[in-house]
This record gives sequence, C-alpha cells and structure tokens, in this order.
Amino acid sequence: MLTKTILALAISGLFATASCVPVFAQDANAAPATATAVHKLNVELNALAPSQKGCMMTFVAENDMATPINKISFELAFFNDKNAVDRVTVLDFRDLPLGKKRVRQFDMPGVKCETVSRIIINDTPVCDGPAAGECKAALTTRSQTSVPFEG
Repeated sequence: MLTKTILALAISGLFATASCVPVFAQDANAAPATATAVHKLNVELNALAPSQKGCMMTFVAENDMATPINKISFELAFFNDKNAVDRVTVLDFRDLPLGKKRVRQFDMPGVKCETVSRIIINDTPVCDGPAAGECKAALTTRSQTSVPFEG
C-alpha cells in the first residue's frame, strides 16, 4: 500500500512538473521579441583607384538606423605609407534614406592610392535627421580593399 502511495505521488509530481515546462518555454521564446533592435550606419570602403587628379575613393553607405538621414558628412583622416596622417578632410555623403545603399565617390587630389595605408572616420560633423550623437554611435565600418577602414 505504501509503495502505491509513493508511486502515485511521484507520478502526480511528474505531471505537475511537465505542465509547467511549456510556460517556461513560452517565456524564453518571448524574450527575443522584446529585445531592442540594433540600428547601424554602415559605411564601407569599396575601392581605391588612381585618377588624373590623385585617387578616386568609392564608398558604399547604408542607413539601418531608425531615422532617415537628410544630410551627413564624415571627417576622415588618411594615413600614408609611413603610417603618418597625410591629411584630414570632410566628405559630404549627402542624404542616406532608410534601408537603401548609396554609392559615393570622391576624387582626392594629390593623394596616391598606393601610399594610403589606413583611413579613419574621426567624426560625423553633420548628421541631419537622427538625434545628436546617434550617427557616430551607430557607425560601423569595413573595407573591401587591403586598406583598413575604421570608425
């Protein structure tokens, strides 16, 4: 008789535990849906090509932020083959609509592509649309060339 009672309690305990499992699984699955979306401003150094003036630089930019960008510019520092800053300049990337890639080309006079060893985005002096500081905070960079490109 005691064995039947213990067995009955054990089985009822298993059923009670099993009925709780789906509740926990639902909570675990609900967590990612409430997570905050990651907003990024992606800028890629796509190509460097010698030009008559100097070096034609091609960038691909995509606004994956929450707000369209009406106008944006980037302050870039160009390092030479001696790893010294060769120049700092501001490039106007114009508008960046939400979720659309934009190709921007800049012909840099007096710059030899083969001597550019690295490019760094120092700042976003103009970022019209998102709140102050959001463009710089959301910035992610990458390079499709052998030249490192950092944000």
